[in-house]
Amino acid sequence: MSDPHQFPRYTGQQQWPSEQPRQNPYAAPAYPGTAAGPVPLWAPLYGASLPEAVARFFRKYATFSGRASRSEYWWWALVSGIVSLVLNIFMFTAGYAGATLLPDGSSAPGPGYFVGLILAFVWFLAVLIPSLAVSARRLHDANYSGWMLLLGLVPLVGGIVLLVFTLMDSKPEGQRFDKPTW
Repeated sequence: MSDPHQFPRYTGQQQWPSEQPRQNPYAAPAYPGTAAGPVPLWAPLYGASLPEAVARFFRKYATFSGRASRSEYWWWALVSGIVSLVLNIFMFTAGYAGATLLPDGSSAPGPGYFVGLILAFVWFLAVLIPSLAVSARRLHDANYSGWMLLLGLVPLVGGIVLLVFTLMDSKPEGQRFDKPTW
């Protein structure tokens, strides 16, 4: 007979509390009908990596419904800012390289400037709609309407308000903007 005051013997098959797997606090919540597989495209991807965020940005090219996590939004903002910076550096460097001095003392940029300008314009047109869409989805995740993007039209204050809104935590009430596709 075993003594009830003794501790149970460790057989090697139990897991001690320190050996149990930890829960990732940044993991996306489990959605009904989705086992532990990938997060569906209609749901926000919390803790997204840079490649995941950029891939989701282009997959949801003009999708204004649903939500975007902070990581999805800010990774894309970083990539977009870097590409824009590189295009501007190219444009001004190439324009400076072939610049000519006009008789009135002003200078005219070289032909490389116009090539860079065209590339920057194409980039702007290519990402305008999806950037507005990811911004609207980010506002949805913070439980604001996507129409709040119009605040950006208010000089000075509008951009600051939108920055604060995009920095806010996700709110569970933002699920009202989700449109699951089962």
